[in-house]
Amino acid sequence: MSEEFFTPEEVAAKLKLSKYTIYEMIKRGDLEAHRIGRGLRISSQQLEQYLYQNRTDDNIFDAELIQTEQGKYARLLRSKTEVLFHVSTDLTGSVRVSIEPENIIISHNKLICSARNVHKGIVIAIAQQGNRCMLTLDIGVPLKVALTPYSVQEMELKTGDTLYAIFKSMSVKVSAR
Repeated sequence: MSEEFFTPEEVAAKLKLSKYTIYEMIKRGDLEAHRIGRGLRISSQQLEQYLYQNRTDDNIFDAELIQTEQGKYARLLRSKTEVLFHVSTDLTGSVRVSIEPENIIISHNKLICSARNVHKGIVIAIAQQGNRCMLTLDIGVPLKVALTPYSVQEMELKTGDTLYAIFKSMSVKVSAR
């Protein structure tokens, strides 16, 4: 079975994005590509994998980037209170940020750790979906966190609990809007 390959321009047309966005996605490692000679090609399998991994709109936020002494932050728009995600990006201005629910850990206590993002919130929902649970934590915006049912049971998690969501700056994907 032969696999189909696309140029970044063809992928851009399929996804209704600019070719520059596709090149940036490849550069960031969001979309895998093969270097063939001087060009780049994306296999149909690589494109399907990207679309599968980004199939949900969970934890996608519009933001404005700001620079502080502690680094660059994405100030989330349309949040109830000011929510800042520490990010690692060369972009500036208006952006869209996302964090996969699987990349977030939770704790009953505030941790001192290498992760730059530690956000206190209230559990507003817990739903079991097959072999995982999706916990929604209100940190000023609803943040989805994927857990195993065992973790929910072991931590005795319930709606109304106060928890901390913890994730690394490198886990926050930043793209131009």
